[in-house]
Amino acid sequence: MALGEQTTQNSRQEPSAWMRRGACPTLLEPMQTGDGLLARLRPPGGILSIQQFTRLAEAAQRHGNGIVEITARGSLQIRGLRTETVQPLAADLDAAGISVPPGPIIELSPLYGIAPDEIGNPAEIEALLRDKLAAAFLSPLLAPKLSILIDGGGTYGLAAVTGDIRVTAVSAGIWRVAISGDEQTALPLLTGSPDAAVQAVGDLLHLLMSCGRHKRCRDIERGALLAAFPFMEGVLARAPERKDPEAGTLALPDGSSVLGLSPRFGQIHAGELISFLGSAGVLGATQVRPGPGRIFFLTGLDCRSAETLAEMASKYGLSVNRSDPEMSIAACAGAGACASGRFQTKARAEKLAAIAVELLDGSMVVHVSGCAKGCAHPRSALSIVGADDGYNLMLDGVASDIADAQIAGGDIDSAIEKLARLVKDERQAGESAAACLRRIGKYDAIKALRQG
Repeated sequence: MALGEQTTQNSRQEPSAWMRRGACPTLLEPMQTGDGLLARLRPPGGILSIQQFTRLAEAAQRHGNGIVEITARGSLQIRGLRTETVQPLAADLDAAGISVPPGPIIELSPLYGIAPDEIGNPAEIEALLRDKLAAAFLSPLLAPKLSILIDGGGTYGLAAVTGDIRVTAVSAGIWRVAISGDEQTALPLLTGSPDAAVQAVGDLLHLLMSCGRHKRCRDIERGALLAAFPFMEGVLARAPERKDPEAGTLALPDGSSVLGLSPRFGQIHAGELISFLGSAGVLGATQVRPGPGRIFFLTGLDCRSAETLAEMASKYGLSVNRSDPEMSIAACAGAGACASGRFQTKARAEKLAAIAVELLDGSMVVHVSGCAKGCAHPRSALSIVGADDGYNLMLDGVASDIADAQIAGGDIDSAIEKLARLVKDERQAGESAAACLRRIGKYDAIKALRQG
């Protein structure tokens, strides 16, 4: 096998023009990709009615190539647009009552308002932010990718999602503001009332604008943070273990159910989506709530209706099985759909699910990326990345890291099969795939691949 071990670890490839991640594509300023223009949108509050989601799918079919995507952060994407179809798409969505608020993306816990153990309602904080910070939100100095997360603090929240600014409920009427990370890693700045939290977000926006154009919270110097938040070093981070939103049925205390559905690798064809939503509406579903992890949730169902829809889901390319091996794979659009993609990622992901189930036990993400941008999964993972002469393999890294191994194009299946077999043979009782690879170590794992 043409597989060479790299000597430099834990560093990054030099960025080149094709691998730089640009601004977020929006509804009125879509981004050119390999299959046309791509528009991304997030509805206010992150909620659409069944009728609105159906009309969005119809518009994607009419004006794009009929592919609707849910991103890793829970936004919606419509692919295959053309210059002349962008405005008609926007008009159709507007007629459906689907608006896209200006300014930074605000992400809310997907089950806010209905999660049984929610501490605070994120929608109230979003309303305050949009009311009090409307002028700041419109500043051209803010980075297009700036993200604000509002987490109600319940079991099904945004704990694993990274963000520039995090506002998290920690007790009744009390919110914590933190920056640059997920719930475990973000730097806490302030804990206080809703008004105090909103003021803190406003102060952060003005700090960012004072730093220069398109800066992120990680760019703010600590001295400036201390000047704005003099008590930040005394703020304790409360980060209990919390469950991420996932596919499957969640019974609520009022007797209703929420059904989480995962499109295969985050994509579904509009025709299948329209048909499925028609059945969901007949069975009583009222809302669609896209969430992180490429999942969308249907609300308004009773237990029997949720069970019926769950049984139907696979016919439409949807999974409700949280143990589905494919749920452990993050795959980007890939060649043909993205101008930067070096290979067809969806086909590679399907093959991986067939030949390497030992790696897909849910203990880690296997990231299948068409290029070093790593759009599908910006965190460390077992990463398989398209390169000029084949594939780069990182056992625990992001797509732009220096490879642990370089693999010729025709040898990738053999390499993945050997890695899966290594885990199968070496795994100890009760040990996960991720723990097994950590114990083996990168050097011995790559050595095993080379020796075959």
